[in-house]
Amino acid sequence: MKPIGIFAKTFQRDGLPELLQAIKAQGFNLIQFNMSCVGLPSLPDHVPAATIAEIQQALAETDLQMVGLSATFNMGHSDQKVREAGLQSLEVLAQAAAKMENPLLSLCTGSRHPLDKWAFHPENTSPAAWLDMCRTMEKAIAIAEQYQLFLGIEPELGNIVSNASKAQQLLREMGSDRLKVILDPANLFEEEPVTQIKRLIDKAIDLLAPSIAMTHAKDRDGVGGFSAPGQGIIPFDYFVQQLAAAGVTAPMVAHGFGEEEVPEVADFLRGL
Repeated sequence: MKPIGIFAKTFQRDGLPELLQAIKAQGFNLIQFNMSCVGLPSLPDHVPAATIAEIQQALAETDLQMVGLSATFNMGHSDQKVREAGLQSLEVLAQAAAKMENPLLSLCTGSRHPLDKWAFHPENTSPAAWLDMCRTMEKAIAIAEQYQLFLGIEPELGNIVSNASKAQQLLREMGSDRLKVILDPANLFEEEPVTQIKRLIDKAIDLLAPSIAMTHAKDRDGVGGFSAPGQGIIPFDYFVQQLAAAGVTAPMVAHGFGEEEVPEVADFLRGL
């Protein structure tokens, strides 16, 4: 069976060993990690060596593999100081990720929205927003090259890279094998019939397959909101089949639901 993963921050425990043990008990093999799980900000200005050692030991004891580390900041913010602060934290996380042998840092191409990097803003489609994001991405890629890591961006409706075509454009413009894609079918639409969802999945895989480093699993409830995988309208069996047909072997990591839903989600993903 293909290993399946989950966002570590789905679980809340008093200590990291207990948190990872709870994840392992549900049958997951992989995690996408967030520094909030060890009491640090998601974008820290420093990661102590003792914290890195703690994470490494807990992973070894539970035989879990970290396949991604959250490093999301607003790469398209209109204020350059905000973008530069994000890059500083990215380098801190890159240093930690390299020591933990984590291969992928997840990023957000951002929004012109001043307060929410995930929220749509009408200026997201402007040439200025694209240019600011690309300049920030170039600096992020330089960091990834320095630490021999990869960066993963998601096409998201509210972001500057809002669809698969724009993700392909960014990959082409950056021209770096350090830049990869995290593909989440729930981020390709809000409310669509299943036939249209399948077409969107087909297009995304067709355009991005060689660069897909991870897939995410969350669902849509059919009225614009999100739900746990298997509880909504996304045809995950079709998604998995099309990924396999395209030769995509990237891990699938679930998120976007509460801990009380984890057993059902784990059973659903194993069934795929």
